[in-house]
Amino acid sequence: MSAVADFAPEWLALREPADAEARADALLPPLLDRLAGVDRPVVRDLGCGTGSMVRWLAGRLPGPVRWVLHDRDPRLLALAAADLAADLGEVETRVGDLAGLGAAELEGTALVVASALLDLFTFEEMDALAAACVEAGCPALFALSVTGRVELDPADPLDGEYEAAFNAHQRRDGLLGPDAVAAAEEAFARRGARVLRAASPWRLDGRPALTAEWLRGWVGAAVEQRPDLADLGYLRRRLDACAAGGLRAVVHHADLLALPGEGR
Repeated sequence: MSAVADFAPEWLALREPADAEARADALLPPLLDRLAGVDRPVVRDLGCGTGSMVRWLAGRLPGPVRWVLHDRDPRLLALAAADLAADLGEVETRVGDLAGLGAAELEGTALVVASALLDLFTFEEMDALAAACVEAGCPALFALSVTGRVELDPADPLDGEYEAAFNAHQRRDGLLGPDAVAAAEEAFARRGARVLRAASPWRLDGRPALTAEWLRGWVGAAVEQRPDLADLGYLRRRLDACAAGGLRAVVHHADLLALPGEGR
């Protein structure tokens, strides 16, 4: 991948319940139809982190599954494997660049999944992954890709400035950022795949610790992109409101299911 991002296990654990609630259940029926009759399907989780996507998906797939976990961070892979193996049995790990998988490596794979990953790809990397999945006939489920829109209640006059700066930061160095869902949709559809999209908004109500940590990261990225946004008191106002229970946040995401060979 062109971007190198390190995620602390503590952050991944903090966000996991909100992730699980946000993921789009509406995409599961067509996915399960596609997997019907596949014996012990191989499912590859790209950028698995500590395994939250697998934990969410495992109870929704029928029968035994062979899980292959991919991540560039061997520490996270070890944590995921240790946690999942006891419950799921057959779990393999692969350390390496997530954007380098080709059709040959996906041969025999029944499903590729990823969560909160696509914004870290360039268009070329996303296009290559779509090509590999379609050539291998492998469906792909991409969850929780940011779309660039944040709703904060109550509103602040500076909300739009920080949102725009954050989105620009996400697009740095040619990364897709909030354009990732549209890019993936186009890349798969152009190759004849059926592509389904569903909203998966992150609703942070009642999660003050997660909201505060998200705010720090969101504002921090915006200020890195636009240093003139520093020292305006915005983050302190928002954190104070969060601590008082007076801030509601919705971070908009989308989930995408691509089914090669089913396009119209």
